[in-house]
Amino acid sequence: MYDIYLLTGGTGYLGNTVLRKLLAGGKRVRALVRPGRKYDKALPKNLELVLGSVEDRDSLRPLFAGDMSKACLIHCAGVVSITSGADERLWRVNVEGTKNIMELAMESGVSKTVYVSSVHAIPEKPQGNAICETRRFSPKLVVGSYAKSKAAATAYVLELAEQGFNVSVVHPSGIIGPYDHGIGSITGTIISYCRGRLPVGVSGGYDFVDVRDVADGILACTEKGRPGECYILSNRYASVREILSGVQKIVRGRKIRLCVPLSLVKLAAPLCEKISLKKKEPPFLTPYSVYTLSSNSAFSHDRATRELGYRPRALSLTLRDMVRWLVKTKKIKLKA
Repeated sequence: MYDIYLLTGGTGYLGNTVLRKLLAGGKRVRALVRPGRKYDKALPKNLELVLGSVEDRDSLRPLFAGDMSKACLIHCAGVVSITSGADERLWRVNVEGTKNIMELAMESGVSKTVYVSSVHAIPEKPQGNAICETRRFSPKLVVGSYAKSKAAATAYVLELAEQGFNVSVVHPSGIIGPYDHGIGSITGTIISYCRGRLPVGVSGGYDFVDVRDVADGILACTEKGRPGECYILSNRYASVREILSGVQKIVRGRKIRLCVPLSLVKLAAPLCEKISLKKKEPPFLTPYSVYTLSSNSAFSHDRATRELGYRPRALSLTLRDMVRWLVKTKKIKLKA
């Protein structure tokens, strides 16, 4: 359908999964990679590399070189953060960087664009209410620096769609599964549990979806996504206890018999965040992550299922493959 796919964020968790699926399908891919990034192991050899940054508009021009009339752009690049307080880089990359990419895509005549937003950009509804796609995006309507940056970027992208730009938006929920080389919060929690370093769990949960299903949803959106429309790529709500119990059955580990109430975890979160940042380690427990675990995450993927053919797999299969990958990459060991 397209002569070439342009991809940003190819060394990231989701972007790299999208990249490998494109190459496995025999597609021609041109990927943007930041200069100095250690990408040799993350990126296959059979693709075109462009060294640049979404923060530097001029460095992006080679990404759009040539005839773009049959090109598809997938904008996955972004900074994900659960830390508290303002983060200037979040805004520079997620908002200003998205503007740079989109404006050059319009200028060069790219045929189709898919912008990877987040469910965090969608205004939350009261508990018990399903959250569906919306066209109302504003930093004022969401909580947390990350959510605000994605809301602002999504609003901008949809403004371009109203001007005739062929762009669709996808909103992944909490991404989990294999291939998480960056070790996100859930992956880190599972590793800690498997290593016996997690004596208790925490209450609460979220909507978790397999990274491979999100990648499939994005690729389906490149072909079937309607211009100016948004698609939630979610799965279902799962508590932290359910996830750890699922892993426990696979690794035959010790059962988590106690989950600390979020009201108590909330008190400890600021200190845990400070300790992680002081050690220069990715924070897993912060006031924002506690807020997320208690928020309404009843996201509906009905539109994506209906229009894109999107069907996420069972959580048990995701956890199985996740554990297998963690063992294969020697991040955990299974008992004999």
